Amino acid sequence: METYPHLNGKRILVVDDEPDILDTIEDILSMCTITKASGFEEAKAVLETTALDLALLDIMGVDGYELLAIAKAHGIPSVMLTARALTVDDVKKSYVEGASFYIPKEELAHIDAFLNEIFEDIAAGNNPWRRWMKKMGGFCERTFGKKWQQKDPDFWDNIPFY
Repeated sequence: METYPHLNGKRILVVDDEPDILDTIEDILSMCTITKASGFEEAKAVLETTALDLALLDIMGVDGYELLAIAKAHGIPSVMLTARALTVDDVKKSYVEGASFYIPKEELAHIDAFLNEIFEDIAAGNNPWRRWMKKMGGFCERTFGKKWQQKDPDFWDNIPFY
């Protein structure tokens, strides 16, 4: 079993309207202190009152982008997690609105590795999106097509994660 030293003891809020996703993430991230929320109001209350190292936010079903704004206002790094909002626009929106990463639920089995790298990047002062492009570029090509970035070259060619 791989160890992820940057995850040990981290306080993470996981927000999803699917109980099995919450339980799966809690199991995978057993080295962390996990707070689970299944709806917007519950998650909002946790974000506003609890010291957290990261928020893992589902996009659909819980108003993930609104929760991202609240997390950002409280200085909490956030990761967007989605099964249905798999679009180039959602990747872009996640980046623009301040998420540290964007993870498709089909990559959930690797959530520990992704989050460990995010914490490593944050600790080193690096932009986690640099590693995102390296890790998720192939996924994006398979999902969105080979030239997915060419639909908005002014954006993709000018952001600092390459």
